[in-house]
Amino acid sequence: MSNASKILVAQGGGPTAVINQSLAGLVKEARKFPAIARVYGAFHGVRGIVNEDFVDLTAETSANLEAVAATPSAALGSTRDKPDLKYCQEIFKSVKAHGIGAFFYIGGNDSSDTVRIVSEEAAKENYPLRCIHIPKTIDNDLMVNDHTPGFPSAARFVAQAFAGANLDNRALPGVYLGVVMGRHAGFLTAAAALGKKFPDDGPHLIYLPERVFDFDRFLSDVKGVMDKHGRCVIAVSEGVGDAEHTPIAAKLATHVEKDPHGNVELGGGALADLLTKLIKDKLGLKRVRGDTFGYVQRSFLGCVSDVDQREAREVGEKAVQFAMWEGRDGSVTIHRTGNYAAGYQLTDLKEIAAKTKVMPDAFIAPSGNGVTEAFHGYLAPLLGSDMPEAARLAAARVKKILKG
Repeated sequence: MSNASKILVAQGGGPTAVINQSLAGLVKEARKFPAIARVYGAFHGVRGIVNEDFVDLTAETSANLEAVAATPSAALGSTRDKPDLKYCQEIFKSVKAHGIGAFFYIGGNDSSDTVRIVSEEAAKENYPLRCIHIPKTIDNDLMVNDHTPGFPSAARFVAQAFAGANLDNRALPGVYLGVVMGRHAGFLTAAAALGKKFPDDGPHLIYLPERVFDFDRFLSDVKGVMDKHGRCVIAVSEGVGDAEHTPIAAKLATHVEKDPHGNVELGGGALADLLTKLIKDKLGLKRVRGDTFGYVQRSFLGCVSDVDQREAREVGEKAVQFAMWEGRDGSVTIHRTGNYAAGYQLTDLKEIAAKTKVMPDAFIAPSGNGVTEAFHGYLAPLLGSDMPEAARLAAARVKKILKG
């Protein structure tokens, strides 16, 4: 990089509770390198790059950067644009026009693919541009990474939300069903299991997109739990599908909507409504309720894993270091060591770009409707300190007189 280089950072995809930690880590680390003269941020991801909608982050005070870092969502704004080759060529034109020496994109699978294409375009023109992808996604579905920043905090929220739903359901028994984000990977839905404390706590059933969803088996599972406990708490991934990988939401809905990328829209509450109706109609149960967590699990203020905060900060710092020291493009990846510690590497973009990691079989219960102890061991260290726990009354029952 030149002696007076500019660098550019953008944020893409769904916001998270800790994505701004990566932004702050990058900006503050960049200030340590005399070769970096300016740090630009692009508003609304790659769209902002094409539109030259930049802000100069160089002069941001450390105090304000820290305040922003502790704030969920994407401070620079995000985008769902999925750039093709032509789009990436426009990105490169803008980067080149502004004399950018390094491009950092904080995002998931699609974002890493954008970085890969921009990197290739720069190489074609022999333009000296370092391109670094910084990992982010609540789905935890990036290849190579042990886990992804944003996931632990969202998992902490899901675990606590189901713990609360279980307490409610125990007080007023019935069926409760919560639909959690996860089109192809069930990590976030599986996190619901970490809210359990007592053997009869919910979620009693957990359904993941890695396993075929069968209606008859589902109804039989629910009936079995109701017969045993007199109540049932269920966690369902929005992406559960049949043997042909058709989303259940699409099979049950009378009208199917698709997003700009052609994916069936899985949010909006349709799956929860359809499954609760199925339970009522087929099992004859009256107290059946369903919720769709939707966007609330991504940027919930005040429910953040301190481990996630630290690691999100560190991947931003490492991105700058890799750009300055490694002399190659890539994606920052997280690797687990020891009982629990995180290490960082720079991985070839082709190993990450446009690929999806799913839950390993070792994490999914043989029944297909739960998780294993191996998953508990994997997730527990990521949730952070001071996870709240529910308590129960321990007093003995008084002997009945009239009904004895």
